Amino acid sequence: MAKGNIGVTSDNIFPIIKKFLYSDHEIFLRELVSNAVDATQKLKTLASVGDFKGETGDLTVRVSVDKDAKTITVSDRGLGMTAEEIDKYINQIAFSGAEEFVKKYKDNAQAIIGHFGLGFYSAFMVSRQVEIFTRSYRDDAPAMHWTCDGSPEYTLEETTKADRGTDIVLHIDDDNTEFLEHARIQALLTKYCKFLPIPIAFGKKTEWKDGKEVETTEDNVVNDVNPLWTRKPADLKDDDYKAFYRELYPMGDDPLFWIHLNVDYPFHLTGVLYFPRIRTNLDLQRNKIQLYCNQVFVTDSVEGIVPDYLTLLHGVIDSPDIPLNVSRSYLQSDGNVKKISGYITKKVAERLGDIFKKDRAQFEGKWDDLKLFIQYGVLSDEKFYERAEGFILLKDVDGKYFTLEEYKKLIEPNQTDKDGNLIYLYATNRDEQYSYIQAAKDKGYDVLLMDSPLDAHAISQQEQKHEKTRYVRVDSDTLDKLIAKADQAQVTLTDAQREALKDIFDTQLPALDKTEFMVTFEQLAATDSPLYITRNEFMRRMKEMSAVQGGMMNFYGEMPDSYNVVVNTAHPLVERLLTDEEAATGEQIAPLAAELATVEARRHELQEAHKGKKQEEIPTAEKDELDSLRKRADELKAAKRDVYKAYAAGNKQVGQLIDLALLANNMLKGEALAKFVKRSVELL
Repeated sequence: MAKGNIGVTSDNIFPIIKKFLYSDHEIFLRELVSNAVDATQKLKTLASVGDFKGETGDLTVRVSVDKDAKTITVSDRGLGMTAEEIDKYINQIAFSGAEEFVKKYKDNAQAIIGHFGLGFYSAFMVSRQVEIFTRSYRDDAPAMHWTCDGSPEYTLEETTKADRGTDIVLHIDDDNTEFLEHARIQALLTKYCKFLPIPIAFGKKTEWKDGKEVETTEDNVVNDVNPLWTRKPADLKDDDYKAFYRELYPMGDDPLFWIHLNVDYPFHLTGVLYFPRIRTNLDLQRNKIQLYCNQVFVTDSVEGIVPDYLTLLHGVIDSPDIPLNVSRSYLQSDGNVKKISGYITKKVAERLGDIFKKDRAQFEGKWDDLKLFIQYGVLSDEKFYERAEGFILLKDVDGKYFTLEEYKKLIEPNQTDKDGNLIYLYATNRDEQYSYIQAAKDKGYDVLLMDSPLDAHAISQQEQKHEKTRYVRVDSDTLDKLIAKADQAQVTLTDAQREALKDIFDTQLPALDKTEFMVTFEQLAATDSPLYITRNEFMRRMKEMSAVQGGMMNFYGEMPDSYNVVVNTAHPLVERLLTDEEAATGEQIAPLAAELATVEARRHELQEAHKGKKQEEIPTAEKDELDSLRKRADELKAAKRDVYKAYAAGNKQVGQLIDLALLANNMLKGEALAKFVKRSVELL
């Protein structure tokens, strides 16, 4: 029996392994099974070139758990190790046997997983003691037994072993007994080893017999040794891709389409990426790309490794150039990972462009599902925007699709305003904004449908990229102002009429939570609606963007919704309302207006007299008089407002006009809607 110290540069490498090399203790099983697969692959390679003359036989890697003995065993029938190889590959930490093997057999070596020679030592993250029972494929080499308790000291002695290969026995420590549960190991094998190229058996399959579950004689093989992405696309049918997608995501809908990746230079990459149906929820769709290294699962948390928008795709990426046993931060900065990311971005854009060119009808039919992904990509990656610009589609309220260039040509003749700005009208809800959409159509305008969470960001991007281009929601102002063809007609109301109409409508508008109304006047066509409710494009867009983006944009999200109540002073109903109001309120308003005029005149006189004087130079009596005049003016204004309010409350047409405008904006609900219906019947 030999004893010795493991060759390390630190007095105790094991705390470093436990704390820093791996982010999760469960990774030990992936590493040990991967090593077993490596040893098996090496034996197959030696056999293929004639360096191993014996029978390979059953090469299944077997994992077993003994809960009573508190052990986990990983067994293979691969190369095995001699005493010298144990000293070289186990006792000298970080001397990678895999890399030396690949150099020697680079033309024939099949997927060799290990890169750094540290995978075996992950066993000590969960074990108080680790044993190796191994017998080399070389006939003259005795079987060896190596044991270590987590200190730099080890023992190595000859033993007996019936067959070639290696058994790694982990004596699980008290802090990690969770790994002695059958279900836990089954889950880890399914997670990390589901697609390894050598069969992995964990116990036997079970079946129900006589009302209970019993073991059969058939191995419980947990993996598919020939997963779809390793096969040639020419040998696969659409149903194969769909079946594999359901294997990866049993609860998901069928994907829209997919990309089969297969690259040999300047890096090695295989995989299949699926385009899922994405509607409105960005977060729930993430972490669906599974990252593999030679069929060994690495991670499904790929943010920062691939561009953010690509995390919305589903599927598998497999590359031997992706390091296995390193942290996520290392992955993010790895040069090969960055190259792979750039390549995938290019292939995704090419695939989308190819579908658009070859079968535009199919592309349009899937646009509503693709739109969110493509918008996310073009907003976050300028190169992706450049590649995608030709197949970004705009959809109008009639369900017709246009490229950016096609739509520009469509609306340019009719939707260019007097200042040369090209105006893109859009709606976010076809039903709720129907009256505004119809009014635009009546003028010969086309209206886009913009109903995705990223539309506010997307249209802002388009405005920045194209000069004299504006996107405005169809209900954000009157059409004559949205697409101004000539100077706006001047409102001819007197100040008294403005004040009367403002108070009449302002006092009858509903008090809605976090909502503000502002009454304004415009001289529109007599055939236009008498009352519009519009919402400022900038503020509404900022609030929509804040709902998606958060962060500093939350400032806009907290602001109240602000609406303009636009009174069309040219409409006959408004003109008649003014006439009726003057007849009904004239006697009450006249004396209040006269006194107010006198009060305001005196205030003006005093204020003019005080110009250029310091406060101490103004007589106290005049200061008191000014204060008294201000209070009296406020009282008179309030009295006038009360008169107009009383008149408006008794005039059913005022309430009807307001409710019609609210109804057109989908803002009339509940009790207010019931009152409107009742009043409508009475007016009829």
